[in-house]
Amino acid sequence: MDARAGIFVTQPGGYKAFIPNPLPPSPPVRFDGKLQALLSEADRALARLDGITTVLPNPDLFIAMYVKKEALLSSQIEGTQASLEGILAFEADLIPKENVNEIKEVINYIKALNYGMDRLKELPMSLRLIKEIHRILLEETRGAQRNPGEFRRSQNWIGPPGATINESIFIPPPSDMVTPAMGELEKFFHKKTNIPPLVKIALIHAQFETIHPFLDGNGRVGRLLITFYLFWEGILSKPLLYLSFYLKKNRAEYYDLLMKVRLKGAWEDWIKFFLKAISETSEEAAKTAHDIIRLKEEIITELHKKSIASIYGVKLVDLLFETPLISVKDVSGKLNISKEGGNELVKRFEKIGILKEITAKQRYKKYSFKRYIDIIARGTKNES
Repeated sequence: MDARAGIFVTQPGGYKAFIPNPLPPSPPVRFDGKLQALLSEADRALARLDGITTVLPNPDLFIAMYVKKEALLSSQIEGTQASLEGILAFEADLIPKENVNEIKEVINYIKALNYGMDRLKELPMSLRLIKEIHRILLEETRGAQRNPGEFRRSQNWIGPPGATINESIFIPPPSDMVTPAMGELEKFFHKKTNIPPLVKIALIHAQFETIHPFLDGNGRVGRLLITFYLFWEGILSKPLLYLSFYLKKNRAEYYDLLMKVRLKGAWEDWIKFFLKAISETSEEAAKTAHDIIRLKEEIITELHKKSIASIYGVKLVDLLFETPLISVKDVSGKLNISKEGGNELVKRFEKIGILKEITAKQRYKKYSFKRYIDIIARGTKNES
């Protein structure tokens, strides 16, 4: 075994826990030709993605929907069975088909991400921020009894559901070493080095997952850290990069490469995977943004053809990109028109296929802007 990333130390219980070395790795990361090329491509892809916000009609609405997608994908990696439709239904005060407790986990992720972005405007990257995020993530969910907002005070381990410590795949450092190890990681956040930011956050994410400082929610907090760090460093002006899309698709390789770092010190293999994830995820998000712009243009053209392009018709299109599950009452209230006017507008949108009624009720009907939801939902269908 290579001790570049750390060593396994036998504990009083007879099992071996991993004690990570502080970052950066020693010997330093080797920037071979392939790693350099992947870094250049990731930098370019991320810059293109950040530039997308200048052409989107309303970047904040796109980001709000994309945050939902990331929350969903990150939670799905941990086994949560929820869908984008379920999240939207819950937010629209409908009864979702899925388990409400699992949906609450996704909602908490959205709250944690939004809270962190606001906090970073006044607070630097810190252990304090990480703990605050963790508390929000676990609030009123199945992890609520697992010390939200506090580093663990007992040994944890990673393995199949129900596995004992002796059947585990990996055992993180013992609890008395968590705070010192996280303190070293916090120092590395702020350390001035010549390590490129995308490589630095790859190292931080892997180290965080290795320390596994909480009893629950480590994967989700570790993925949130990626977005927070890039925003804090000024690499992204808006929180648009969400790697869970790639990590879910390549889950086995993701976990294998983290283990390879611990066992063989294979930092370079992990970094290459991480940079590929940044490139592919950036391109997917940019494609989604362009597809949304095109969808809006197509719908406006459709309205003109069907003679529905009144000022209220165009306003309803804008509203649907903000709230893709909607009722006549919502339309009337937001557009400041009569209930009859709202009903007539919704009926016309339904007739030409822009809206689809989803509640099968005589009263209090809700309508779905399915074409938009389908674009955002790409990659979130839970096949596993």
